[in-house]
Amino acid sequence: MAANDAKNNVPDEEGRKIDWESFRISPDIVSIVPYEAAKQYQFVPLERDGRTLRVGVVDMDNIEAQNALQFLAEKSRLSIELIKISEKDFKKALEAYTSPELTITKALESLSAQEKTEVLAKEITGEEKRGAEAVMKEAPVAKIVEVILRNAIEGAASDIHIEPLEDKVRVRYRQDGVLHNSLILPKKIGPAVVSRIKILSNLKIDEKRKPQDGRFRIIESGRQIDLRVSSLPVSMGEKIVMRVLDKEKGLLDLENLGVTGRNYRIIKESIFEPYGMVLITGPTGSGKSTTLYAVLKILNKEGVNIITLEDPVEYAIEGINQSQVKPEIGYTFATGLRSILRQDPDIIMVGEIRDKETAELAVHAALTGHVVLSTLHTNDSIGAIPRLIDMGVEPFLIASSLRAVAAQRLVRKICEFCKEEVKITEAIKETIERNLSSVPEDQKKDINLSGEIKVYKGKGCPKCGGTGMKGRVGIFEVFYVDDEIINLLSGKMEEDVLRKTAKNQGMTTMKQDGILKALKGITTLEEIERVTEEESLEID
Repeated sequence: MAANDAKNNVPDEEGRKIDWESFRISPDIVSIVPYEAAKQYQFVPLERDGRTLRVGVVDMDNIEAQNALQFLAEKSRLSIELIKISEKDFKKALEAYTSPELTITKALESLSAQEKTEVLAKEITGEEKRGAEAVMKEAPVAKIVEVILRNAIEGAASDIHIEPLEDKVRVRYRQDGVLHNSLILPKKIGPAVVSRIKILSNLKIDEKRKPQDGRFRIIESGRQIDLRVSSLPVSMGEKIVMRVLDKEKGLLDLENLGVTGRNYRIIKESIFEPYGMVLITGPTGSGKSTTLYAVLKILNKEGVNIITLEDPVEYAIEGINQSQVKPEIGYTFATGLRSILRQDPDIIMVGEIRDKETAELAVHAALTGHVVLSTLHTNDSIGAIPRLIDMGVEPFLIASSLRAVAAQRLVRKICEFCKEEVKITEAIKETIERNLSSVPEDQKKDINLSGEIKVYKGKGCPKCGGTGMKGRVGIFEVFYVDDEIINLLSGKMEEDVLRKTAKNQGMTTMKQDGILKALKGITTLEEIERVTEEESLEID
């Protein structure tokens, strides 16, 4: 929609009520409409819908405001739709106007002013001079770091990337699995920001040649937030990545993660066996650790001894003995697992099986009366079998020890506040029916495939920052090792035969689980297409 004009289109106010108390503006919209312009001309961006930006305006007849919006529309190549708002609502919106750029600009101005006053401190010598400079520079840099952290937490970001480029420093946030540009800092301020974060996380500020890892904790709005910090030398300086760990959001139930029906039943039955191994597989960032924590939450009872080996410990869970491996001193998953077996455990969680030694020890522990939980990097659930064999574990040992393998991916959820039904083509309908043809009827009981198939998307609203998506959910496939699978593993193991047998068991693939969730209005077909392969599900 080629639109570079501001339209005086005033929709019915009754049909467009906004909760100003919880109103927030996403960073990408803030970058289009600067805070100072919004304050001066009394307009505020509300939401973005494709190429249309809806803007709340106090005075619809204000020529200067219309000219400013005309300029912004041409600059951003967007259509501007005007909506009448009251002056009272405008003030509330302005208070909620998340403008980290404004705060950082003020901090940089303060830093610049302080640098100029250093001339006045020339008479101070030695330690006094260094102390004075530290005090002068600390406050603005600390404010910049505070803004970066608060913006990430308010935007529900999972990771913060601070990246030095040739002539600037870029700050990006990963929200719902996707990286978004957020802030640009001057090149000269980058090292000071990195040093500030290193001090907070107890890292060596003078060590810039090799990677370092650390963590620190902050309290934000009464919530305890842990930040896991990683520094990495790159060509333009040092890159910092911080993982945001919110305990309140991190410890979820399996149902909240998207494990339902047969998948839920098999995982729960497998973890309550007297012994055996349960594996969670998927690529980095697919939520494996979160699923393991959800399983530990179920198993965490007074009568059992649970010990974990993690790299690193992400969430502290009361009642569980959590140990962090340190490869630099020789404390690896393998050496730690040997020690754990002498600690009389009932349940063992190993963060990841990475090598032959860890795999053999995990299998041995599962065969000697322990429940073992761990993760593997494979594309699907059945891929865990050849992966373990490649590591040197005998197939008959896998048959005796393995109980279940769950593979997973994360997809973005549709925003509940702006969800709407969309039409699909006949070709897409046929593709959906073909994909679900092998799914057992009991898993399709809530979906009507005989009539019109309904799918949904998010239109975009202030609650989701105009993206139409808010939050994430898992899509799963769970491979169960029953007697038939055990016989196959004990003989000549063929992966294709395993897949066919698993299909006959009633196993749904991740794609099928995703399509079922799309038909229930949880996610979109485009999201399933994004994280899985095979044929296209994209809606025209």
